[in-house]
This record gives sequence, C-alpha cells and structure tokens, in this order.
Amino acid sequence: MYLKSILMAGLLGLSGALAAQDVVQMDELDVAKIWQEYGSPFTHDGVLELQARSVAKVKLGGHAERFEAQIRLSEEVVSADEADWMVQPLVDGTKLLFRQTEEGGKRLAGVVGKDGKVAKGSVRFILKADGKEVYNSGVFSRGATFHVNISLKGVQLLEMEVDPTDDGASGDCLCLISPRFTYQGSRPELVDVSALGEGPKQSAEIVKRLTAKVNQLPVYDALLSERTPFDWLLTPEKVKAGVYRTADGKGLVVANELVSRTFRIMPNLATVDYTNRMLGESLLRAVSSEGAIWIDGKKWQIGGLAGQPERGYLKPEWVEAMQTMPESFLVEDFEVKPVEEGIHWARSRWALNKKAPTGKEIVFTMRGDKAMKEVIVKLHVAVYDGIPVVRKWFEVENTSGLPITVDHFQVEELAFAEPESPSGGDPSTFLLPNIHVESDYNCKGSFTEKETDITEHWVEDPAYTSQRNYLLQTPCVLQVTPPIGPDQQVASGETFRSFSVYEMPFDSFDRERKGLFTRRFYRTIAPWTTENPIFMHLTSSEPDVVRRAVDQCAETGYEMIILSFGSGADAEDISEANIAKFKALVDYAKSKGIEMGCYSLLASRWISDEVDVINPKTGKRGGMTFGSSPCLCSDWGYEYFQKIKTFFEQTGMTCFEHDGSYPGDVCASTKHAHHKGLEDSQWNQFHKITDLYHWMCENGIYLNVPDFYFLNGSTKTSIGYREVNWSLPRERQLIHTRQLNYDCTWERIPSSLWSFVPLVEYHGGGAAATLEPLSEHLYEYKTLMFQNYGAGIQACYRGPRLYDTEETKEAVQEIISWYKKYRRILNSDIIHLRKPDARDWDGIMHVNPQEKEKALALFFNPTDQEITRTISLPLYYTGLKEKAKIREQEKAEQTYTLDCNGHVKLEVKIPARGYTWYVVE
Repeated sequence: MYLKSILMAGLLGLSGALAAQDVVQMDELDVAKIWQEYGSPFTHDGVLELQARSVAKVKLGGHAERFEAQIRLSEEVVSADEADWMVQPLVDGTKLLFRQTEEGGKRLAGVVGKDGKVAKGSVRFILKADGKEVYNSGVFSRGATFHVNISLKGVQLLEMEVDPTDDGASGDCLCLISPRFTYQGSRPELVDVSALGEGPKQSAEIVKRLTAKVNQLPVYDALLSERTPFDWLLTPEKVKAGVYRTADGKGLVVANELVSRTFRIMPNLATVDYTNRMLGESLLRAVSSEGAIWIDGKKWQIGGLAGQPERGYLKPEWVEAMQTMPESFLVEDFEVKPVEEGIHWARSRWALNKKAPTGKEIVFTMRGDKAMKEVIVKLHVAVYDGIPVVRKWFEVENTSGLPITVDHFQVEELAFAEPESPSGGDPSTFLLPNIHVESDYNCKGSFTEKETDITEHWVEDPAYTSQRNYLLQTPCVLQVTPPIGPDQQVASGETFRSFSVYEMPFDSFDRERKGLFTRRFYRTIAPWTTENPIFMHLTSSEPDVVRRAVDQCAETGYEMIILSFGSGADAEDISEANIAKFKALVDYAKSKGIEMGCYSLLASRWISDEVDVINPKTGKRGGMTFGSSPCLCSDWGYEYFQKIKTFFEQTGMTCFEHDGSYPGDVCASTKHAHHKGLEDSQWNQFHKITDLYHWMCENGIYLNVPDFYFLNGSTKTSIGYREVNWSLPRERQLIHTRQLNYDCTWERIPSSLWSFVPLVEYHGGGAAATLEPLSEHLYEYKTLMFQNYGAGIQACYRGPRLYDTEETKEAVQEIISWYKKYRRILNSDIIHLRKPDARDWDGIMHVNPQEKEKALALFFNPTDQEITRTISLPLYYTGLKEKAKIREQEKAEQTYTLDCNGHVKLEVKIPARGYTWYVVE
C-alpha cells in the first residue's frame, strides 16, 4: 500500500507537470502600457513594432515558463522625401513621420534625424528578469535577425528595453515577430511604465509672466486648522468664492469659506493642498499630477510634481525640492473669471430656485512637451458661492497641423488622506474619504447617483509604502475617468472637451446632514430640478378624452398632461396628419393654461441586427443592460433624434418622458455611421442623447428620464419603485407610498422624483389595486394625494380622468389648493422623523431657513385607533434659535421654546387611519 501511494503521488505530480500550458501572444496584451519616447506601439499580423527608446514591463507572478520571439529591425524603407507624409517637427531638430490610418488617425512610420534623413538604424534589445539582465542582443542593424528563447520560471517581473544606442532613434523600429509567453495559471499582464527622462522646464519668460499675474491677486492667509465659524446650511449667503495667491507667490488658491484647493504653479501646476475648511483638515497626503491624457496611444500627464520623499503626509518644504514630471503638459498662463452657466435653462415654469450658480473659475493654459508642443490643454477649476463644491474639467486644443486622437483621459488624480487603513481584510469594505464625487458623465439605467456612477474610482497607491495595510491595497487615490474611450479625433484647429467632475467634502458622517449637502448640491448646480409641475398621466390620446382631461386639469389646478405609454401618442410619427392632431390638442391645452407632453421609449427596443448595439463579447445584439437597444449612433438613431426634435418643435409640446433613455451600452459595430467602433461608442452615444436634453432644457421642455441625467438637463427621475407593487391592494399602497417617500429622499430632492398612483390597472391587481371608480375609493385617492404632495413628490396619476363626481372634484381641488399655498416649503428639504412601519405614527418635516414657513411637519397614523404622541421636533435646520411659532393646520399658533439641541416637545393627536400637519414659523 505504501508503494502504491508513492506511485499514485508520482503520477499525480507528473500529470500536473504535463498539464496543458497556455500561450498568449504579446500583441493580445494591453500594449498601450508600453512606454515609447516617440509615438506608440503598433501591432499587425502577429508583429509588435516598437520605436526606440521603448520600455515594457510584464507582470508574470511566477507563472510564466518561457518567452519566445524573433527580433529584427523593420525592413520598410522610409524616405523623408515622400510628399504624402504627415510630418511633425520637434524642437530638437528631428521630425516624426506619420501614416494616415483607415480610421482617420495616424501611426508613427519613422523618425527623421537631424540630417533630414531616416537612418538605417541600430538598436540593442535587453531583457531583465526581476532586475537581472537575462538577454542582451548587442548592437545590431537592419538585416540581422535573432531568435529569443529564454526561461522565465519563477520570475515575477520581466522588463524589455529597446535601446536606440548612441546614434539616435532614427530608423530604430524593432519588430518582435510572434512574441509569446508560455505560462500556467495567471496570464502575463503588461503594467504601466512611468515616463522616463527629465520633465519640461518653464522658460524665464513664463516664470516672469506667471509671477506678475500671481502678484495681482490678494494673499490667502487663512490657517489650515481654522474651522468655518458658521453652518452654511443655515446661512449660505455667507459663502463667497474667490481666487487668491499663496504667501510665497508661487501658488494660487481657489477657495470659499468651506473648501479650498491650493495649486503650485512653479515649476509646474500641481495640487499641493485641498482643505475641508468646515473641519480645518487637509484632505491631501501627497502630490500627484492633475490627471492625464492619452493622445495617439501615449500617456501625457496634466502638470504634476514628483519627488515627494514620503506619501503618508506632505510637508510644505518638500514641495520646494520637487520636480516636473516627464512627458507632462507645462503651465504657462492662467486667467480668472466668473463661473458661467453651462446650460441656459429656460425657467419657463414654477421652480423653488431660479438662480444660476455663481462663483469663480480659474483657467490654466498648459502646453505639451516634445511631440505635443502644439497641443494646448485648458484646465478649468471652479469654486462656487454658497456651497462647498469644486468643479474641474479640461479642453484640448489642437493647434498643430496634424490630427490627434484623444484615446483616453483622467480628469482627476488626488492622493487622499485615508480615513482608515486596516492591516488586512477586503479593501472594497474599507472606509473611503468623506467626500461626494460626481461627474456629468453618468449613465447606467438607474435612478441614483451611486447606481449610475461610471467615472469615480478609488485605487491603490503602490508608492505609498508606509501605509498600514500589509499588501498596500488601501483605496486612497481618487481617479476620475471614463470606463472606455473616448477615442475622439481632434482635427487641426479643433477642440475636445472632457466631462466635468464635482467634488464636495462633508463635515460629518451623519446621514441626514450628508443628505442635506447633496440635496443642496442639486438645487444649486442643477436648479432646473427644482421645477415640479403638477401633472397627470393620461392613458388616451383620443381628442375627446384629451380635451376632457384638459378641462379637468384647469378646474382642479393641475398644470400639465403627459400622454402616457399606451395612450397612442407617437412622437416618432412626424407626418402632417399626426403633427396637426397633436398641435391642435396642445393649442387647446395652452388656451386653458395647461402644458402637454408625451412619452417615448428608446432603450430596450429591438430594432434590427443592423441597428442595435453589438455586444463586444458575442459580436451580436443582445445581452446588454436591457437585453437589446438601438445604437444611438446608427443612422436609425440619428433619425430618431431628428424626429423627436421635429415633433416637439412643430407641436409645441413642453414635456418629454423619455423611457429607457441611454444606459451606457457600448457598441462593437464598425458599420454604424456615427461611431468608429467599440472605443468611441459610449462617448458618442452619450453626447448624442445629452445634446437633446440640453436643447430641451434650454427650450423649456420638462424632462422625465428614468436615469440620472440631472447634470445634463433632465428634471425628474423615478423615485425607485417596482412596478408590480402598484398591483397590491390599495390599503397596502398607502404604506408603501410613504415608505418610498421616506426612504428615497435622503440624497435626492423631492421635486426631482416621480412616484406612481394607478387610477387604472397597472401591472395587474385588478379592481382591488386600482382607484377607479374614483368616487368609490375617495379615502385612498385623497390620502395618496396628500402623502405625495405633502412630501413634495409628484406622482404619475395614470388614468383617463382626475375626478368622476363633484365630491371627487372637490377633494382634488382641496389638496391642490393646499399644496400650492405651501408649495415652497413643501418642495424644501425633508427631515426624516420616523419611518412608516404600520405599527405606530410616522412622519417627515420640510425645513427651509430662507422661507416664511420655516418648517411643515406631516404626521400619519396607520392604526385603527386615534393616537396621541409627544414628539420631539428637531428644528435646528429651520434656523430658529430660541422661539418657534407652531400651529396645527390653520388653527391658532402657539409659541414654543427650543431646547439646547434645537428641539421642541410637541403633543400631536392623529386620527385613526388619518393624518395631520403642523406649520412652524
């Protein structure tokens, strides 16, 4: 038995040794991570071309067996005299020659030496395994071919270098023919190579100009540890934005009373401090670049300083010794100006806030180095009045004579001080820095920012070797970048613009207070979300039904009708007959003071194999966010948007409910007319749909979109219900509605949300779930209206009418009249008092220190008995200090004294299965 065990163990070991080995070609890896001094790597037909000097690092992890390749210099004869070259001169007297690609871009074909010719070339190919040289070809020229075959057993990192030798880089294009790794287990992976060589230097003229302009600004003299002496949520008018200079004259500060960001501008632009002034704490522990741009396959840093000796904290004196980064854009100028309105919102109906955001913006002008010397980056940083928000974005101006391609970009790179760094555990569970980060490039087919964010990434900092986490995996660097692309060609004289990122530090981990921050963010930065028209969802587009609904809206105080899904309205039909039909209905509605809009479904439709987005995993349609969807950059997509715009222009409709919208699906088709392929598909589709939304917002068209497009002009999204819940019995819908209103208003403002009330059947449930006939279910109908309007949330009252009897009509009029009387406070912030649980009272309270009514509280009793409760009412966010005048409904007011926490004790009597409300002044 012992011998048999040994034999079995030996056979098992042999079978493991003989297990199938995997092979990966090097051109299958991410060759964009290979560093080249000129141009970028190029692959074709199993060949990887590297222009000297070039460095690659391959992470093997001990799993590779061998590396094999044939190497030789390119045999292509490149003559500098050919007339069709795309030529880019460099400051050192050499020139780069480019060929036009089929996609309209360019690839490096050769380097012209200072003698005006392309040399025959000579290079040296070197391999290092874990830092030890294991292969050196020696210097060789065109005509020589070598076979490389080396063992990699146990090697963790393989470095490859193509050395141009002493005669320069002209003609030094090395071909690696069929370069491949044999491995078992984890596949080899190319990792980023840091840029090599010295960074650019500011000329004396640039330093003089920057110094003169900096000295014209006032000095920023606030202490880092000094806390904001007031609560901005109560007195936002005290918060004013400004741009200042540092005391040493080498930096600029964009700041208000709540937040400040300090930039060093000599020897280059870099963030050297980012302070949460509300807490008197610095958010930053280390200096980085301001982001990065990949142009024509090569990574360029946006400013940045290197050389910090310790990345756990930053001493001011260390900055003096830091140097510019190689291959970076260099700051050469700046200007200060007021913040401009991005979307010129029409302001055509009631809104809680009609003011545009104000503040200060600084624009840094930065010039590229070497091959990028005729490419300009305009880096914009804005700080706002009244809110602790910093916004950042950039533009790329191509002033060269050649097209460039922006392959990818990173609009932000910040090494944050980590709130915790456990020695072990799952890094995805680590506490992140307490800051809200949101871009205006959100799309994922859902209703909240955290569900739809696709740009915020918290990553490791491997250079932070003094962190407490043993594996150096603390997520402590913020990178803001699109998930793919944009792969945008920028012709000579044209400009590319990135998306914007907004950053807002919190001063607490309290959920309500953090929610008040984010709600104020949307009201300030996207004020169109404070519009909140009173609308119904009409289930028919028959003229008689529409006119009756218009009359009922006018009589009850409603303001808008949306022709619902299933109503028969088709905004894609721009025939004369269809336009005439709906224009007549819109004109009739306008004559009664009622706006009208309609519904259209975009995503989740299956159009055809030629039109729908192509799944990159299968090469076919299907398997995307909603199964299948049309590609917005197909000819069909462009035609769809033109039809929608034409329909609205010609009918005069002023509301658009755009279902499905665009959930960020990529498309691998190379045949669609308005995108090249996979890499540019998301960027192009996103901008196609947001162009429509910007136009609608600027033309007074209200936008219901079940996705998070608030920063791009949409005004309302779904509160977040499951449709089948509206098939539950009416009594259960009462509790579910209040739970929705309570749970879904922590981070979002009420006016930006829609809920649902099924006047007719919706997703089943039959008679027990619906409110029709309305007069027979008046208690549920009126209660649902009070709950929703009382929360400041507009529901989709979906059916053919608003009332069926005089009594029903009076109930609707009563609720709408009450809502309009208290509209401003009912659209203000919600303080969450007690969540609905169907066992005791529940309630919410609106607060607004800027209004006459400082608060309006609503209390509900789900039980079958009248109840009396003594409730501690938190009035801190009303701004009231000592006394508060409180009345139940329209009864006589009483004066209450606030305790030291800003609370008052209020005895509240709530009728069985009923509600009451109180006003605070």
